[in-house]
Amino acid sequence: MKTLAIVVLSWNGAALTRDTLRSLAGCRVPEGWRLRTLVVDNASSDGSPDMVRDEFPDAELLALSENRRFAGGNNAGVKHALAAGADAVMLLNNDVIADPWLLEKLLAALAEQPRAGAVAPLIYFAPPSDRIWYGGGRCQPWLAHSSHRAIGERDRGRFRSIEETGYLTGCCLLATAEAWKNVGLLDERYFIYAEDADWCLRARAAGFSLLFVPTARLWHKVSASTGAASPWKIYQRVRANARLFARHARGWRRLTWVPAFVAQQAALAVVLLVSGRSAAAGAVPKALLDAWRGRPAAEARA
Repeated sequence: MKTLAIVVLSWNGAALTRDTLRSLAGCRVPEGWRLRTLVVDNASSDGSPDMVRDEFPDAELLALSENRRFAGGNNAGVKHALAAGADAVMLLNNDVIADPWLLEKLLAALAEQPRAGAVAPLIYFAPPSDRIWYGGGRCQPWLAHSSHRAIGERDRGRFRSIEETGYLTGCCLLATAEAWKNVGLLDERYFIYAEDADWCLRARAAGFSLLFVPTARLWHKVSASTGAASPWKIYQRVRANARLFARHARGWRRLTWVPAFVAQQAALAVVLLVSGRSAAAGAVPKALLDAWRGRPAAEARA
């Protein structure tokens, strides 16, 4: 028997985590595999650990003493799962609802393509919805560009075949133990955001392909923990992406990513300003200036 470990990262979202774990309980597990669910709690103060212990006795709980954010919390779970002998480890947000065929479709895709190191499903905005949040991803350091394909589009059957993609979202990322061991864990130097894109670029550089599996489906309650596009969120995204592209734009790409990145952020600031969100617009130049000065992103305030 092979073991799939699912790392569900939780922080002050007991009701969200409950719904996610209930949906996982309804997922089919392929023959030859067994499922191990590991809830990693980032020092919640809303009773989340007690809820998991009381309502989901089959789930393992790893309660951290401090909030280690996305990368640190997930890394604790991945290390724990690999040490216990997991053959594959999935990162899963605690604000999602899984289709019953999710795990079976993802694992089948990995089995069919030996070069694949990791897979991700087609992800919709929260149910009931057929609007796409993630339909595969692009990540091109030379253009300082990363994005979800088809975001906001209705699902009209555009995606039906498994295909290689440039970026898998950490909302749901299933990777083989071999990939985790060769690529390494998430980079905790990212304060928040872009950790998943960084891992994907490292996986591609290590020779692993990344697969988008549209027959596997998930619904995501987007920004349930961080809120909508607040000034703080805009600031942190700009900072994270600046680190991402500075790290991965190599050779001649070092000449193109900076002007491309600055132009895109200027356009973002204008759009936010025109839409009446002056505080969010002001977060963009602040993030750029702080990145240039080398100020830690952790010091930022909303």
